[in-house]
Amino acid sequence: MPGIPEQESTMSRDIMTNDSAVTSATSAVWSNHVTVPDTPEGFTVRTGYPSNPDGVEVMLEQWEAGSAEPPHSHPGDDMTVVIEGRMSVRFFNRDGGELVPDGEPLILNAGDTGYIRAGRIHDASYLEDCKLVYVHDRGFGFTAE
Repeated sequence: MPGIPEQESTMSRDIMTNDSAVTSATSAVWSNHVTVPDTPEGFTVRTGYPSNPDGVEVMLEQWEAGSAEPPHSHPGDDMTVVIEGRMSVRFFNRDGGELVPDGEPLILNAGDTGYIRAGRIHDASYLEDCKLVYVHDRGFGFTAE
């Protein structure tokens, strides 16, 4: 974790997981995933839908290594917390009808959190098997670009 010495970071994880008795591999939180029609291969999700129209939508996502999302955007801000694995996010700008990469890819590792503004065009590549907590402002939406 940034700003926390490795020894403290490890200790904090052990306390949070009750001496490693519960992990993302053994917790029921990561069970009951389903596939979603018209999404990339390798993606499964477990969702919750809040009754508050001003709330957030939270998804627990699993992605297989080598899977990827094409350039897309979302109607609301989003936050991704990488629980396990390693992923890459690349941003794009539109130049006429063409998408142009905007900077170098951003690498997110286990323990990292990434935020993306509403409407920002980006893709994602899963470099390792990933478990993510994905939080979207209000209802989730996906627009292929």
